[in-house]
Amino acid sequence: MKVLQILLYLAVPFVLVSCQSKPLEQQTYTSGKEQILVDESFAPIIEDQAYLFESTYSGAKLDLVMKSENELLNLFLSDSIQVAIVSRLLNAEETKHFESKNIKVRINRFAIDGIALITHNSSKYANADVSDIIKILKGEASSLESLVFDNANSSTVRYFKELAAIEVLPAAGIYALKSNSDVIKYVNDNPGSIGVVGVNWMVQPPVQLEKTVAELKILGVKNISGQPGSDAYYKPTQNDIALGMYPLTRSLYVINCEGGAGLGTGFASFIAGERGQRIVLKSGLLPDSIPSREINIVN
Repeated sequence: MKVLQILLYLAVPFVLVSCQSKPLEQQTYTSGKEQILVDESFAPIIEDQAYLFESTYSGAKLDLVMKSENELLNLFLSDSIQVAIVSRLLNAEETKHFESKNIKVRINRFAIDGIALITHNSSKYANADVSDIIKILKGEASSLESLVFDNANSSTVRYFKELAAIEVLPAAGIYALKSNSDVIKYVNDNPGSIGVVGVNWMVQPPVQLEKTVAELKILGVKNISGQPGSDAYYKPTQNDIALGMYPLTRSLYVINCEGGAGLGTGFASFIAGERGQRIVLKSGLLPDSIPSREINIVN
């Protein structure tokens, strides 16, 4: 009986430690299974990153959970998934949530995304002014007839609300669908509309959307007077983003709350490393660190 009591006594802390570290069970930086929350608005590039990561490390399996920003953050703050890829930093309240649990938050910026305004090739629109974008978002008279967003809870909608300094979108002229794919299809079917998507969806669209994207064009955008990019219409090219001339940009981050040596940490390091940054470069986004190039000179 005494031996049994001793064994039970020893088992209790073991169980507690195991429960606490369950998300990292059987994980290393390059092996194991991990769920990763991903903002749906830049899903294509993260799918590419995950594919190459898993191809490089055969023992790694990533389960990408695609959500709108609001849905994603609700899951993240419930501690059900410990790694999130988002387009904004945590606010003070969100940071406090993790600090209160003694969880160290690790943040890696890995890219700068250009938010593209798209329309059908037959559309009368070729350019747009930020001032007119703000007007239509405020429900005021604008040269733009409509803007079509991916999702009412998306990071893209949040970005444009902040741009226009509004809390609620107007009832007229603004439409929210369910996804970026839906926006692309809608704009193709409605030539007078202007869609709002991450530029990666236009540079490297899913295979099933390639023919549709070929029928669309990206508008040039001019910034508000006095701001960089107010002298001409710029497009979300890597060059214009790097020079700070394209006005509609956002940083992309991996936010990691694993608190240890897990697969999510390995994936974050991979994205920030040279191979991951080359994928960013290929995707049309601007890498956080430009990958080096080797030039062989043959005599």
